Amino acid sequence: MLTQDVKLKMYFTMLLIRRFEEKAEELYTAGKIWGTFHLYIGEEAAATGACFALHPDDYITSTHRGHGHCIAKGADVKRMMAELMARATGYCYGLGGSMHIADLEKGNLGATGIVGSAIPIAVGAALACKLMKNGRVVLCFFGDGAVNTGAFHEAVNMAAIFHLPVVLLCENNQYAMSFPVHKALAIPDIAERAKGYGIPGVTVDGMDVLAVYEATREAVERARRGEGPTLLEVRTYRFRGHSKSDKGVYRPKEEVKMWMERCPIKRFREFLLREGILEETLVALEKQAEAEIEEAVRFAEESPEPDLEEARRMVYA
Repeated sequence: MLTQDVKLKMYFTMLLIRRFEEKAEELYTAGKIWGTFHLYIGEEAAATGACFALHPDDYITSTHRGHGHCIAKGADVKRMMAELMARATGYCYGLGGSMHIADLEKGNLGATGIVGSAIPIAVGAALACKLMKNGRVVLCFFGDGAVNTGAFHEAVNMAAIFHLPVVLLCENNQYAMSFPVHKALAIPDIAERAKGYGIPGVTVDGMDVLAVYEATREAVERARRGEGPTLLEVRTYRFRGHSKSDKGVYRPKEEVKMWMERCPIKRFREFLLREGILEETLVALEKQAEAEIEEAVRFAEESPEPDLEEARRMVYA
């Protein structure tokens, strides 16, 4: 059973992810963040529920839409914001940007912009954990678009054969860029693919943080016992376009409205109020999240830009 304190930490984590993404979008519009990035707004319950099921020394691998994963695994939002704003105090010294944040101290093995490419990395890390007998589990995040890549099939097959301690979490947000998942697969549930590898497959409501937590917890415990991987399909929805260059015109307005009405933060807030948590407690957490993100922006803006020689050192051996 989760304590009230843990549930409030979950709520705060979801808020921190949402406020970080909203502020990043605002800074991009103001010309203070360049390039592009992929907002996690709407999917906060997936990263939060999953990462809260891990031990602090467990590992994750992330994706191009990875800010939520980083924050849920304990990343410093000041260093994240600095990275997005190309400052030397960022996780990659301001040289990697949105899609390349890693935080080894917190067990985040890194994000990658190549669809599906983190899956074999996660499986390799899980193999290392098994050989070292360190009792750790690897949680691998990827999107629905990744399940049709060769890397997915090869890596999942290897994980199943060697009973590796990895949890394969597919964030099915219904679209691979603009291509709907129902046109990309001939089966209704991505989790059904688990049958082909002889491992469990579970589909869960990705807009319900507690449902994600419980499903991930069971998969993590199974992996830690040495029983091998689980394929989790977490059904969620991104409220923004694929990236900042995507206006999302291919999505029916009624569909977007329906999913936004199921906002995971709003739903969890209502749940906490029904559990007897005071309104002022939640308001205080909401203000704290906003304050932490504003502090992150101040930290980034006051940080220096990368030194040219330091930049060269990070590129050339």
